[in-house]
Amino acid sequence: MNKNVKVGIVQMSCTSNKQENLDKAIQKVREAAAKGAQIICLQELFTSLYFCDVEDYDNFALAEPIPGPSTDALQSLAKELGVVIIASLFEKRTEGLYHNTTAVLDADGAYLGKYRKMHIPDDPGFYEKFYFTPGDLGYKVFKTKFATIGVLICWDQWYPEAARITALMGAEILFYPTAIGWATTQDDATNEEQHNAWQTIQSSHAVANGIHVVGVNRVGVEAGVKFWGGSFIANPFGKLLYKGSVEQEEVHVQEVDLAKSDSYRVHWPFLRDRRIDSYQPIVKRFIDEE
Repeated sequence: MNKNVKVGIVQMSCTSNKQENLDKAIQKVREAAAKGAQIICLQELFTSLYFCDVEDYDNFALAEPIPGPSTDALQSLAKELGVVIIASLFEKRTEGLYHNTTAVLDADGAYLGKYRKMHIPDDPGFYEKFYFTPGDLGYKVFKTKFATIGVLICWDQWYPEAARITALMGAEILFYPTAIGWATTQDDATNEEQHNAWQTIQSSHAVANGIHVVGVNRVGVEAGVKFWGGSFIANPFGKLLYKGSVEQEEVHVQEVDLAKSDSYRVHWPFLRDRRIDSYQPIVKRFIDEE
């Protein structure tokens, strides 16, 4: 059985004009589809600048319902092109309740559902707790026309628990829409260390779970942060099949063989040897008491 799937990555810069960003993303999805992509992933919060660099109530006006205007436009596009689209958006759930959410749209234009970001950071320049309520839908997989996929979002990528649970739910590929970069005042050695850690942790999820991992990041300088691009695809042993530029916008399509997961998992049977009877302590915040 042929289990080859062509994955498309859209790595782009954004402006303060929401419609302009959506139009640009649509054009780049078209480019990816023209190159043969079947599943196309957009970066985190692609319809705007990364607004979480400040705590500003005016930024809540960027949010929209899901399903809503952006998913409507992308559903029509998905149906027209016959592709799956993974779209990260700022969700307005109701008045005063907002999430960092990714919608998954199937190749026939159907809305398959959404995943709400579970891990919410709060760091200088990344004040996401001001805007986003932590996800309450749990971890999710989506059975698309071409593959069963898992979607996690940016800060989620540092947590092996999130990757493991999503893989155990049957994800054949893990996608991470992301917005991460360096402070423009930061030294090169620290920049390199952080970038390497980001790539290493996600590649390690591929190894630990025996599945392909796709990270999609933005580029461009926004309010003192230089987003480092570097979008990549790792195979089930963490080998990079593709790594994007840290400077340029890119539309890349990579064929991946999902059948390789079985071979890697058979020869390196991490799932077989899991001691699930011993993992109860993981649900504690810190193991400092009997």
